[in-house]
Amino acid sequence: MNGTTEISSMDRRAFLKVSLLTSGALVVGVACGNSSGATDFTGGTWTPNLYVRIDTNGEVTIVSKNPEAGQGVKTAFPMVVAECLNVDWKNVSVEQAPLDDRYGRQVIGGSRGTPDGWNDLRIAGTAARELLKSAAAEQWDVPVAECEAVNGSVTHKASGRIARYEVLLKAAAALPVPELAELRLKSRPAEFDLLGTFVPGVDNPQILTGQPLFGCDTRLDGMLYAVFEKCPTFGGRVRSANIDRVRSLPGVKQAFVVQGTDDLTGLLPGVAIVANTWWAAHSARKQLRVDWETDHADSTEAYERQARALANETGETLRADGDVDRALDKSRRIVEATYYYPFVSHANMEPQNCTAQYSESGQLELWAPSQNPKAGRELISRTLGIPEKRIHVNLTRIGGGFGRRLRNDFMVECAWIAREVGKPVQLQWSREDDMRHDFYRPAAWHHFKAGIDSDGRMIAFDHHFITFGRNGKTVSGAGLSPRHYPAGLVPNFRLRQSLVETNVPTGPWRSPGHSAYCWAYQSFFDEVALAGERDQLEFRLDLLSRSFGEPPLDLKRTRDTLALAAAKAGWGQRELGADRGMGMAFHFDHGGFVSHVAEVVADGANVKVEKVFSGIDVGPILNLSGARNQVEGAVVDALSTAQLEITFANGAAQQSNFSDYELLRMNQAPAVESHFIQSDNSPTGLGEPPIAAATPAIANAIFAATGERIRELPFSRSGIVV
Repeated sequence: MNGTTEISSMDRRAFLKVSLLTSGALVVGVACGNSSGATDFTGGTWTPNLYVRIDTNGEVTIVSKNPEAGQGVKTAFPMVVAECLNVDWKNVSVEQAPLDDRYGRQVIGGSRGTPDGWNDLRIAGTAARELLKSAAAEQWDVPVAECEAVNGSVTHKASGRIARYEVLLKAAAALPVPELAELRLKSRPAEFDLLGTFVPGVDNPQILTGQPLFGCDTRLDGMLYAVFEKCPTFGGRVRSANIDRVRSLPGVKQAFVVQGTDDLTGLLPGVAIVANTWWAAHSARKQLRVDWETDHADSTEAYERQARALANETGETLRADGDVDRALDKSRRIVEATYYYPFVSHANMEPQNCTAQYSESGQLELWAPSQNPKAGRELISRTLGIPEKRIHVNLTRIGGGFGRRLRNDFMVECAWIAREVGKPVQLQWSREDDMRHDFYRPAAWHHFKAGIDSDGRMIAFDHHFITFGRNGKTVSGAGLSPRHYPAGLVPNFRLRQSLVETNVPTGPWRSPGHSAYCWAYQSFFDEVALAGERDQLEFRLDLLSRSFGEPPLDLKRTRDTLALAAAKAGWGQRELGADRGMGMAFHFDHGGFVSHVAEVVADGANVKVEKVFSGIDVGPILNLSGARNQVEGAVVDALSTAQLEITFANGAAQQSNFSDYELLRMNQAPAVESHFIQSDNSPTGLGEPPIAAATPAIANAIFAATGERIRELPFSRSGIVV
């Protein structure tokens, strides 16, 4: 697909904005509305758009619009602009944008950052480059087609003339902006010079030297520190509290009850304590006594009882293809199994925090590590009654998001406390706050039954999915699409669903849903393949060779990643020994196709995951460093989470810290070998696709090495120690 075709749909809504700052810097941006034509030059810096600023000294500043949570967007996005602008990366500096509606979507979630920004970023860099070329061509009185932009300069080979970008700023800013449809955008790996190379993260030096970057690093003059005590039972309200006692404690400036709302994703009721230091606030909190009013007493034990009862019921049919019952009756062999995974926490390394300053003029400014700052601003406006135009949000680096920071309860809590106090306030959650007041990935039970024909092919698939809901609807993160494979890959397919009622807050957890039910599907596929006496790779490739109706995923791209991972792992090409095993899995989600092959070594029930081989197709890779980091991090996250669970009693989470929710240690982490298919498809995100297939690949490898089929998570339920 060429550049003209890619941006033709934007012609009516997008335009380039070019201006010159008083310093002479040129600024270039992509905005919505009608083009205003030529731009003014009133200084020494050209800023041809919101994304690009070129200074008179030749320095190029590129603005990263989306929050950075370790997914690498703060490096990858500017790389796209620099690639199209044709500047040397060593001359580029990167700035983090604040929340600004002119940028459009400023969210990291759903792996949408790269797909959403791909056009705008390329337009910004390409348009600035073309304006500079036009300025040089006009000065030299030569056709612009004879000019070339290379490493921050425009050259004219025929005459040997060359001009650095910085000497062309004023002339470029005076030109009419190019029509979007005329821009030829780089889109294929073969066209890239910078993109696809290994570029270290722009924040790495500051991170390694402990410089302030994260939300909790924010410091303001006169800032106070706050803690916020909420009911252990989700949604509980304050009957009474020993506020007077707390106010008398050393360092405490204020303590008060927040009535809050019934919105589990918003401002919950609680008690705020504000002090000179966080330690003083934290110490005072230990002496706080609250009488809570609660409405429910959900427990893991009660959930399991309900699920057992529902397993004997029919459930609601969400999809039915062919005749499953008849196909099962005719099958040569039937395979049945039940898979279960528990609730899990996000367990961010940086607990939730926010800093806010409310002024007498009614302006509110925040410094927030939010994945979705605009939603946070909307929540604050709705809860506090402050117009959004009076709320300014600065984006800080995020110490782990994984979907948790798509919810902005910590932002509205801090805003409320800051308005009440009238001084700058930093709210810092403790690790216990973070784990006990998460938006958990929900548990679920998958009851599978598959029919196999005489060729070992799966001809029928019956799935009873027992998940969590509230008021008859699935809660956030608990749904399963009726289009999800193996729907469309077997001629007879049925999906039924039953709901366990819950009052626990749930939400997006890295690769929402997929990170859990992929393990169930792909583990069961292994059982079916073995029951049909087929090699697991051959079984999966055959399953992906045909569809019945509309396929649920791109069959070829999926097969290619599976074949790549298997080839790199040497699947079927080497003897592993009695104590070793390999397992595999494929998956598609959030635009990405990923397959893993895991290799493990076992000493009885003690297992070491030695290596994971990955085949990945997410279109062209923008930054090889960031891409590898994402795959490696996803595999580690999957292995860690497969050994964890959150349980509930009396309406409250029972785990509270890393002492009873033990994350993976460095010596347990496997080597990860990532192999990318650099296709000509448009790029998609990589924060979520690699995680889902990792857990079943590892679990299937454990079965191959030990003979222990893991049908319940965490692994410890099967006696496996990793």
